[in-house]
Parts: sequence; C-alpha cells; structure tokens
Amino acid sequence: MKRAAELFAIDEWGSDSRFVEKAWTSRSEPEPEFISVAVSRWHIVVTTRRDVTQLTVRGPETTATAIPIPADAEFFGIVFRLGTFMPAMPLASLVDRAVTLPAATPNSVWFEGSRWEIPTPANADVFVNRLVRQGLILRDPVVAESLQDDVDGQSKRTLQRRVARATGLTRSTITQIARAEKAVDALGNGLSPQEAAHLVGYADQAHLTRSLRRFIGQTPAQVNEGRHWSIDTPVGPRSSGDP
Repeated sequence: MKRAAELFAIDEWGSDSRFVEKAWTSRSEPEPEFISVAVSRWHIVVTTRRDVTQLTVRGPETTATAIPIPADAEFFGIVFRLGTFMPAMPLASLVDRAVTLPAATPNSVWFEGSRWEIPTPANADVFVNRLVRQGLILRDPVVAESLQDDVDGQSKRTLQRRVARATGLTRSTITQIARAEKAVDALGNGLSPQEAAHLVGYADQAHLTRSLRRFIGQTPAQVNEGRHWSIDTPVGPRSSGDP
C-alpha cells in the first residue's frame, strides 16, 4: 500500500496567512486505499463526488492508518499552522477523528448556527479570513515557539496546557511526528536507514523502523521505494464511513 505522496498527483501551494500553512488539490486514483500518515496539524478537506460536495474537518492523526479512496472524487484541502485552532471544535476531541459538517445547500454547510459557503481554491483565503473575523479561528503564537524550546515566563505545565488546547497533542507527540517526517525526507534524499537514524536523532536503526511503522505506515525500505516523492499531504476524508 502506498502513501498519499506516492499515489496521488497533488498540487499544493503555500499561504501568506499566519493561520494557514498550505492548501492543495488532488483527485482519486484507481486504488482501493492509501496510507494516511500521522500529522500534527488539522485540516479542512472538501470532497466532491457525483456532484455532491462535503466539507470535513480532520483532526491531527497520531498513527498511520489505511483509508479507502472514494472513486471519481476531487479533493481540496487547507492545512492550518500549528497553534491555529477553533474553540468551537476542540482539537483534543478531533485527534484521530473527523467531522463532516451538515449540508445547508449543495454549496454550503452549517457551522455554529450560520450557513457557510464551502470554500474553493480561488476563495480559500476569504473563507479563512471570515472565520478569523468571526472569532471562530484563533492562534496561540506561543505554541510554535514552545516546540523549539521553553518560553520565558511560562511554566512547563502552562506550556503543556496551551499546546494541548491549540493542537490537541502533547509536545512530545508533535516532536515524534516531526522527527518521522524528517527521517522520510532524509531517506528520500538517498541516505541509508542507519544514516537517517543518526541524522534525525534516533538511538539506532531499530528505533527509526519502529517510529516509521507507527507514524508513516512503512519501513525504511518501503519509504526508499518511493523516495522520489515528497512528504505526504492528507487526501480525502479521514473517516472510512465518508464516501
């Protein structure tokens, strides 16, 4: 089974927004399922299939899982920066889960008592900015900084609480996922598993292998088979019950 980056043709672009990391588009491939890798960031994914469009909020994922691929579907996603969160949908309740918002019309959904037009690649910034103006998306600037080191004037317990609120995860889990991503990049650049383990800080190759199996869903050898692909972008709904 392949990861998203090995299987899908993904068009992605960065964002100038301090709330958004990137956006992307893709479409179905004729495979039954793919490996959805662990990710520390949450996403909004718009899926269009047979003239039906859904908006799904996907939380962080703490382990790699196999996800069915809906046939003949198009996807558009917005990936939010670490520290960005929605108070109305606590990320702690979305870890390893997804919520598809109820449809209001074929092109809009209900959220927090209001009807929201489903975003497209052309108006994603407008959509996010509207959420920000309404106070439905917030950002804790301390979170990203705290992942690098402790923050002056903040106790470790306070930092842990703020990170948990803004990401749904612990600092340790975020760091472990990031290390696995760096290991995939290192392997993709031609390093051996032993070299990659040393470079990104694993105790040995065995620890690297266990980490990649958990977070990436592949062994180092399997990652190397797809080394010409970049690190994954999540595709499609997280829930296997979604079409």
